[in-house]
Amino acid sequence: MDSVRYDQVGTSTTIPLALKILIAGGFGAGKTTLVSALSEVRPLQTEEVLTGAGIGTDDISGVEGKSTTTVAMDFGRITINDDLQVYLFGTPGQDRFWFLWDELAFGALGAVVLADTRRLADCFPSIDYFEQRGIPFVVGVNCFDDSRRFNLETVRRALDLDPDVPMVLCDARDRQSGKMVLISLVEHVARQRGEPVPAA
Repeated sequence: MDSVRYDQVGTSTTIPLALKILIAGGFGAGKTTLVSALSEVRPLQTEEVLTGAGIGTDDISGVEGKSTTTVAMDFGRITINDDLQVYLFGTPGQDRFWFLWDELAFGALGAVVLADTRRLADCFPSIDYFEQRGIPFVVGVNCFDDSRRFNLETVRRALDLDPDVPMVLCDARDRQSGKMVLISLVEHVARQRGEPVPAA
């Protein structure tokens, strides 16, 4: 529900409706990159440098070049129009930060699960989390330059996804590609709610 506030001269100003979307996935899947690419403001990031203390805890196989990790969340914003804003919350990808997820997921419209085909099993916990809580989600297969390419149906079978879960190939670095993933999510939520989805 929209709320209204009044300025000093008594004219009303509508506060924009806010939609909350989570960006989830495994360690190194591109969550921080996607939030950064999409956000119209400088994103809030809680990146910390990986240190020797994480040896044996943080599995960096397949992403050996990664030197930082999100320890709380990433946050970005997209203004659709005067009446609607989208808030993006990037979740931490490591098991030791899972205690934050329930707070981050509260009130979310839905989620994007980024999948990295080099480490596909890493997105299973995110998929399980959203399935168990009934939170709508789409899977964005992040096409890394050095990763082997698979068609979406092959990835769907590997992830054992329900047929109605949308899947999109994407490049987390590219703003337009990221927008298509968000559009896919919003359309998926609308279909689940029985609301009309505009033809493409």
